[in-house]
Amino acid sequence: MYAIIATGGKQYKVSEGDIVSVEKIAGEKGEAVTFDQVLAISDEGSIKVGGDVAAAKVTGTVLEQGRAKKVIVYKYKPKKGYHKKNGHRQQFTKVKIDSIQA
Repeated sequence: MYAIIATGGKQYKVSEGDIVSVEKIAGEKGEAVTFDQVLAISDEGSIKVGGDVAAAKVTGTVLEQGRAKKVIVYKYKPKKGYHKKNGHRQQFTKVKIDSIQA
């Protein structure tokens, strides 16, 4: 059984026991988190979408709050003397999926 959830503007395919890194969610290590926006659920070959999964929930536990590796953004305009270097570290939350309720 798996579910497709939406959080942080992205979609994730999750099963029970999976560990996924999602966009930062408020919560401390060990807290329970619920994903209400379930787009689809597959159970033994059949897929439910739309109104069939309106009441579905996916619950998980926060394992870690962290920041990804630094990404360097370098802007350059030839023949104009323009150089700009910038770095960015995206925040994430690592979540272990505990249960899928259809």
